Amino acid sequence: MASNPSSHDRGRAGEDRAAAYLTAKGYKIIDRNFRTRWGEVDIVCETGRNIVFVEVKSWRSVAYEGLERAIDRRKQRRIAGVARSYLRERSHTHREMSIRFDVVFVPPDRGAIRHIMGAFDSEWPE
Repeated sequence: MASNPSSHDRGRAGEDRAAAYLTAKGYKIIDRNFRTRWGEVDIVCETGRNIVFVEVKSWRSVAYEGLERAIDRRKQRRIAGVARSYLRERSHTHREMSIRFDVVFVPPDRGAIRHIMGAFDSEWPE
């Protein structure tokens, strides 16, 4: 009898699928599961002159209309705080790059991945 995977296992599998998807689209994965005291960013990647911080969601079902609202302001602030920390630690490698926050939704049934580029903006200090 097969056991149901834990939410951690589903999340890891979703992140693996998202990373493969992004790589196939030409993104260069530069970090995964970057953690700070503020939280974690699932995937950090580059495309062109953009450094992209990607939140991966592995949900059983999400209505398409609700995808843009899946990451609330609190979660956005948390991700932005982690991104700031990441960039401070690696400022020498990402100086001239633009910042973008994407969300990738990965259904567990091998269905189509949904990628929202520029899912939210963050207020960056001048």
